[in-house]
Amino acid sequence: MQASISLSFSTPAISRSDPARFFVAGVGVTPEGLSFSRLQGQALRFCVRKFSGVGRSPHLVSSRKLCKKTLAAVTDNGSTGKGFDYDLVIIGAGVGGHGAALHAVEKGLKTAIIEGDVIGGTCVNRGCVPSKALLAVSGRMHELQSEDHLKSMGLQVLNHSYDRQGVADHANNLASKIRSNLTNSLKALGVDILTGVGTIVGTQKVKYGKVGTVDKEVTAKDILIATGSVPFVPNGIEIDGKTVFTSDQALKLEWVPEWIAIVGSGYIGLEFSDVYTALGSEVTFVEALDQLMPGFDPEIGKLAQRILINPRKIDFHTGVFAKKITPARDGKPVQIELIDAKTKEPKDVLEVDAALIATGRAPFTKGLGLESVNVTTQRGFVPVDERMQVIDSNGNPVPHLYCIGDANGKMMLAHAASAQGVSVIETICGKVHVLNHLSIPAACFTHPEISMVGLTEPQAREKAEKEGFEVFVAKTSFKANTKALAENEGEGLAKLIYRPDNGEILGVHILGLHAADLIHEASNAIAMGTRIQDIKFAVHAHPTLSEVLDELFKAAKLYNDGRHPMSMVGCALHGKPWVC
Repeated sequence: MQASISLSFSTPAISRSDPARFFVAGVGVTPEGLSFSRLQGQALRFCVRKFSGVGRSPHLVSSRKLCKKTLAAVTDNGSTGKGFDYDLVIIGAGVGGHGAALHAVEKGLKTAIIEGDVIGGTCVNRGCVPSKALLAVSGRMHELQSEDHLKSMGLQVLNHSYDRQGVADHANNLASKIRSNLTNSLKALGVDILTGVGTIVGTQKVKYGKVGTVDKEVTAKDILIATGSVPFVPNGIEIDGKTVFTSDQALKLEWVPEWIAIVGSGYIGLEFSDVYTALGSEVTFVEALDQLMPGFDPEIGKLAQRILINPRKIDFHTGVFAKKITPARDGKPVQIELIDAKTKEPKDVLEVDAALIATGRAPFTKGLGLESVNVTTQRGFVPVDERMQVIDSNGNPVPHLYCIGDANGKMMLAHAASAQGVSVIETICGKVHVLNHLSIPAACFTHPEISMVGLTEPQAREKAEKEGFEVFVAKTSFKANTKALAENEGEGLAKLIYRPDNGEILGVHILGLHAADLIHEASNAIAMGTRIQDIKFAVHAHPTLSEVLDELFKAAKLYNDGRHPMSMVGCALHGKPWVC
């Protein structure tokens, strides 16, 4: 989720992926990237100039009424097919539902979105957005606390501190601003926002309503489920919201404990360790698997442990379950009973000030009414095919019913939900689209950041063994990058996993300064099917961090590439011709 922009007509067009939209004097102005017909677009630009006072002339001034009608027409929410209230009804107004709604309106579909909580869902209100506000603070605090780092650049900081409430307000205010932008963008485009809990009562019928009120029913040609997820809390863990809490509650930052245990060392746990250590807490990880950061490429995980964990006030227990966690009460601290993950034998009892449960997320699909269309969830997830169409209990696609995002479990990332939503709208409009999930990047916003796309090295080698091809690995270091050295941020690694026979990119993993921004060159290459032999000729500005990727692709050695010779010994070992 990107940051919001200021409301100004002088600002140029913004990306469709940015939730921010212009909303002035009650008139929604759609930027470029949310295209309508060419004629509508020209009329819209004309009227934007008129209302903003740009290029004012007598002819423009006299056309005010005409412009009002033009803007109303451009932002009209389409018209439905015969017999339906809407072309599309979306259940859930998180990032996935919002992105789908915008694309649906662009395609001319009359659209409604049902939301029982708040616009923006988990990402905006309890996830990506407020967490990045906290991580922005932690990044600056980590830098201020690193005296050697600052001294090497000739800087001296006598003291540093923070205001806890101010930090918490920063996160809350950002979430509020983005939520407002999302709401305004939907209203500006004429999307009907139906407040209440949505329930499916047929393949083309949904009811909604608040507790204590009479439910209303609407019909739609197509229905899209985008209900997201909630924090998963294992059995035996008692949540009190104060001393034992989930990530949702942690984002409020009501206090900063001296010693906090984080159960789970994935994305969520790792990011919160970055925040809490920056604010002065000691952290203990409790991880059920044998190594920290189990979802990361193993080599990247080891380097991340050396950079992000070992130098900080963090210790850890791996290969253990938190069988029972009791909140602090009656003057006693939080108690965590640990058992061996394999033998289930008691291992230890931790006594800490607080415990953050970061054990992943569970789909929010209970009460959706899926039984009315003969659909059975799998561990709570809605089964879907490659087009995100819901599959019933007999294995057949349910007509006119789709599900995206965390609720289907394919890839529990906000931007994946948005991409799936756009893909569904394309399919609904007659252009069947299948999303390549291996091209969707992921990022962990620690300091430095970690990002990845595609397969890890073990996954790639397993695939290669089954399908009968070779896997090569290329690496480059941030220590050789001029911009990183100028920032005194040379710690980092970029890793490319690829096929030497055809140049296919199988995966890219980065740990280093702005890794979350750098990964998109690789993810776009995978999405577009671009091979290494082509992308290595792309030109990158100097000196920039992007040259880390430039050097990475140039470091790859390909068979029959015609540009990268190999020694005779290497040729003989591989039994492949390397052409000079």
